[in-house]
Amino acid sequence: MEITAVKIKKEADINVIIGQTHFIKTVEDMYEVLTGSVPGIKFGLAFCEASGACLVRAEGTDDELKKLAVENALNIGAGHIFVVFLKGAYPINILNALKNLSEVCSIFCATANEVEIIVAQSQLGKGILGVIDGVSPKGVEKETDIKWRKDLLRKIGYKL
Repeated sequence: MEITAVKIKKEADINVIIGQTHFIKTVEDMYEVLTGSVPGIKFGLAFCEASGACLVRAEGTDDELKKLAVENALNIGAGHIFVVFLKGAYPINILNALKNLSEVCSIFCATANEVEIIVAQSQLGKGILGVIDGVSPKGVEKETDIKWRKDLLRKIGYKL
């Protein structure tokens, strides 16, 4: 078995959600959830089919994000995974709706950070073992850090 790290290619202002699913209707169901959750949302999604034709299925409201999702899905190359890129929206706005889709098995990450996907390859194919999301902690927050965190959440409208 070979284990590799696949770096997700994206701009810093783009959020990514990567997960595992199990059925071809994932692409259409995710499209409906995303467009129904955030009016005017810009996204691209790709799903790697793991049986039958074994194609990458894609949808989206933004051609560049859709292209980016396909490129990253192909780079990961694992069956039954999906990649969603968001611009101008946050995962917190749609994550529960995605998790509630009957075909979604799990979410590996939802982040704007740099991400590496740890992939194992066997004779059968590839699978995601886990993710590296961002960098390691540099310490523990102090009072000034707590104030900054609380102020930020109120500034961007997630706390009153």
